[in-house]
Amino acid sequence: MRGAERRSNLDSFNSPIVTFLKGTKMVSENNSSKVFDDLLFPKIFRTFRMAIQPTKLIITFLALAIICLAGWIMDFSETVVVIRNTQGKITDTELQTYMNNPDQVQSYIERYGGKSRGTGVFSTLWRFAATKFQGAVDSVFEFKVRGVVKNIADYFRAVEWALRHHFVYCIIFFVINLTVISIAGGAICRIAALQFARGEKPGLTEALRFSTKRFTSFFTAPLVPVGIIIFIGLFIFLLGLMGNIPWAGELIMGIFVLLALIAGTLIAVVLIGAFAGFNLMFPAVAYDGSDCFDAISRSFSYVYTKPWRMGFYTAIAAVYGALCYTFVRFFAFLLLWVTHRSLQLGVWGNDKLTAIWAEPHLRDLLVTPDWGALNWPQSIAAFLIYLCSSAIVGLLVSFIISFYFSANTIIYSLMRNKVDNTALEDVYKYFDEAEIEPSTIESQIDEEQPDSSSSQQ
Repeated sequence: MRGAERRSNLDSFNSPIVTFLKGTKMVSENNSSKVFDDLLFPKIFRTFRMAIQPTKLIITFLALAIICLAGWIMDFSETVVVIRNTQGKITDTELQTYMNNPDQVQSYIERYGGKSRGTGVFSTLWRFAATKFQGAVDSVFEFKVRGVVKNIADYFRAVEWALRHHFVYCIIFFVINLTVISIAGGAICRIAALQFARGEKPGLTEALRFSTKRFTSFFTAPLVPVGIIIFIGLFIFLLGLMGNIPWAGELIMGIFVLLALIAGTLIAVVLIGAFAGFNLMFPAVAYDGSDCFDAISRSFSYVYTKPWRMGFYTAIAAVYGALCYTFVRFFAFLLLWVTHRSLQLGVWGNDKLTAIWAEPHLRDLLVTPDWGALNWPQSIAAFLIYLCSSAIVGLLVSFIISFYFSANTIIYSLMRNKVDNTALEDVYKYFDEAEIEPSTIESQIDEEQPDSSSSQQ
């Protein structure tokens, strides 16, 4: 009896301590879970799973096929001056000359123009952009920020070359490209928004209906900042023209220079906001159903309100994207390499397979065969193999595009949560309600009409 009493007394003494320790443990677990909930950047790591969704890859692949088809058709003009060797391969282009010294491009065109068959602007930019993109990814893994910046800057210099020397081509292709990207990118952002916010996976037709419904907002959002910059810059240009007035020109510029500086400040603000917030414009329309002006306002606000957080999220997405791209590229290489090796085991003589399909490499997945050295059966076989290999590379590029839009949709949601204190689960649903509402209203009217007639009787 005394032992039982001692145990009961001991239990009664320990119960407050146990309760206190349990409470402390629960509080610490709640605090730690709250800390992890406040860390929003790990949610960016959901991008890979979202980017490889088949619906997104189908949309991006179709968009890429349309853009490449348009570029291939426009490249029949072959307006880019190049130098070819005796085998007909390109050894130098006017783009390479521009990258080395822009002032020598015109003399290069005059000297080599018409001496050999040229090439297209799209194919030239495609090869150059692929090289610079791979260089930027390599620089990320080598932790060379300067290398990343240089490769990106070289790409924009290439675009500048195209605008300066092939302006009409660029304008036509830009309109086609922006039209396709507005529909495809808007659909991808819409899928990513619903998937990230509510775990929903809308179908292909539903996403495309949304992007076509909001096509004007998607299409004009990137163009409005450019229009604002041109409009403000026009006043500075007019002031410069007034400076040509004899005697009074310098005085006029001196009087209105303060207004010119204010205009220049506005241009700088819009330029930085457009460059840094461009990635958020499409997600703003997809998440909130914004028009172009609201999308621009939100993207500018998030960039200027929390610039360091925006840069931090973008850097994490870039590094994570480089890792994911390397993995997917290695998977594509392994797929092609295993297929090539397996075929080579069954073909008698290595030259027979090599003639129609050269062995793929990790840095060169798509090797162009020597069409001139092939007979017609080999040419057909090489074309079919090249077409299938191009589809694999196209899926790789589609993954990059899908990852880009998915990551920026997540970043927009995180920035909106921090700046506007909007819940991550809050997403625009009026588009779906607009489709359901008319039928609901009609059914309600049909139900109410007999009641009203009976009441009148």
